[in-house]
Amino acid sequence: MSGKDGDVAGRGRGDRLLKEEIHDPYMARSKPKEPTVCPECGAIFHKGRWQWSAADPAEKAHELMCPACERIRDDMPAGILTLSGAFLGKHRDEILRLIHNKVEEEKAEHPMKRLMGVEDGEEGELIAKFTDLHLPRGAGEAIERAYDGELEIQYTKESNLVRVYWNRDE
Repeated sequence: MSGKDGDVAGRGRGDRLLKEEIHDPYMARSKPKEPTVCPECGAIFHKGRWQWSAADPAEKAHELMCPACERIRDDMPAGILTLSGAFLGKHRDEILRLIHNKVEEEKAEHPMKRLMGVEDGEEGELIAKFTDLHLPRGAGEAIERAYDGELEIQYTKESNLVRVYWNRDE
């Protein structure tokens, strides 16, 4: 029985497009059995999240590669931080130390937040790849707080990727 505006038995419009859910292929569809250990990095899935320890070592753990190690293996970052400008050339080592310190601070509590690598880009750029969506933003904001410059953040929902750009010409 149809009602107003194509409403079928009061259940709403049947002709509306369904919004497709954004799917990150590196997020498990179901939780791993506990405890599960990553054979690559040693992180343990325990109490519903990946941790650096906490499981009883006497307990037999399942093995499963964690999402961060999968991203590293596949070279598929969740976030990219691109640094550019004349200031970068003169302060490259200091800025890299700041990035590494931010990563170590986050990684200590959150094993899935890691730096995949840093490479040289065109025209003196530095490109840092991360396993997490939030870490590139945090690193970019830390650089902006320490050295000023311009920070731009772009989220790409379709590809589940964040791109962060920092620039300071002098």
